[in-house]
Amino acid sequence: MKVTLLGTGAADGWPNAFCRCGSCAEARRQQNFRAQTAALVDDALMLDFGPDAPGAAVRHGVSLADVRHVLITHAHADHLAPQSLLFRSWVDGVDDLELIGPADALDACRPWVGPDVAVRFTPVVAGESLRVGEYDVRVLPAQHKVFRDGDAVLYDVTGPDGTRLLWATDTGVWPSDWFGRLEGAAFDAVFLEETFGDRGELSAGHLGLDGFGTMVEGMRGVGAIVDATEIVAVHLGHHNPPIGELRRRLRALRARPGRDGEVLAMGEPVGHRIFITGGARSGKSRYAEGLLAGVDDVVYVAAGGPRTGDPDWDRRVEAHRDRRPASWTTVEDTDVAGILRSARRPVLVECLGTWLTARIDHHNAWENVELDAVRAEVDDLLDAWRTCTVPAIAVSNEVGSGVVPATASGRMFRDELGRLNAAVAELADEVVLMVAGQPLAVR
Repeated sequence: MKVTLLGTGAADGWPNAFCRCGSCAEARRQQNFRAQTAALVDDALMLDFGPDAPGAAVRHGVSLADVRHVLITHAHADHLAPQSLLFRSWVDGVDDLELIGPADALDACRPWVGPDVAVRFTPVVAGESLRVGEYDVRVLPAQHKVFRDGDAVLYDVTGPDGTRLLWATDTGVWPSDWFGRLEGAAFDAVFLEETFGDRGELSAGHLGLDGFGTMVEGMRGVGAIVDATEIVAVHLGHHNPPIGELRRRLRALRARPGRDGEVLAMGEPVGHRIFITGGARSGKSRYAEGLLAGVDDVVYVAAGGPRTGDPDWDRRVEAHRDRRPASWTTVEDTDVAGILRSARRPVLVECLGTWLTARIDHHNAWENVELDAVRAEVDDLLDAWRTCTVPAIAVSNEVGSGVVPATASGRMFRDELGRLNAAVAELADEVVLMVAGQPLAVR
């Protein structure tokens, strides 16, 4: 299954438009905006459908024209916008649509069905299983209510390719005896709400960080979450710490925050990718190494390859080696793509600037500026970065923020590295800009 996250925010989004808190201010500064939580599966199945969903689809270049089924968790306004049914009916030739959810949620939709549009209503309650197009769906209980207990649900969805996800928003912490319903599920992905951060006093019917951890632990205990499960926090609100701190907190649970517009290709194993960039001596290397602190088995790729006859370079390399754990394996090799494809343990690549320099050297492209062969290698590296199945960190330099280089070769290198950095960042799950030793989470 291919899952596109149209939104990952709570009811009021993140940042909240009316709020002056530090978390909202940081999100605005980073332009890290989260719409109300909803997702699209294989272009055919919607998971919740709040008022932000159509606009989010447009912003992320996604069409909802092929949606045939909508799984509605409950009738709260951020999860269900029945007026969208009317807007859909204004399009000529729309196909049949099936709405699936608690009876009260479906009742809210009935007045909005456009004339001569075929909409089927399938009411469900926790405990039921049903076939939805090509998907097998189990309906699960939620610790969340609109009008009364039992009128909010969660969904366990198995796709035609056998991959399986849990859509778990909104809910508070489950009672311990509910977890048995997920015995041995071994989900490929769990989308679990995390609304209130450390504000436990606000989290009735929702999860904060403590409740999120309890839910993850409970699912691990019954084999619903396994080592290969992608745990994605959604329904994120501004009561959370700023996104960089939230990432660190979730990483301890082997989870991460979702990102609006991201696409998860379930069934295609991809490791978590972090891209770190910044100026010279900005703390990039130390920060990257710190992310893997406590991991004994890491492949450190000195991506510029070996150098001979450069004592200053040798001293720099030795200082880096001394700082890294002795159990890490150091590889001095410019075949970064090959290393990423064959890796079976976490990889730290440092740095893309020296790698690009080495490839331009190899193809004698400094003077003739014939870059086709270099760019082919860049494309190969990007493909390996995109498909790498283990956690991977790449470090690079920001070289376009200072004076314009005086030479044509310098300007060429600046431009090519800028393009490479942008492409690597686009494929990364996290992007961090280092400034004066301080990490600024960009995404």
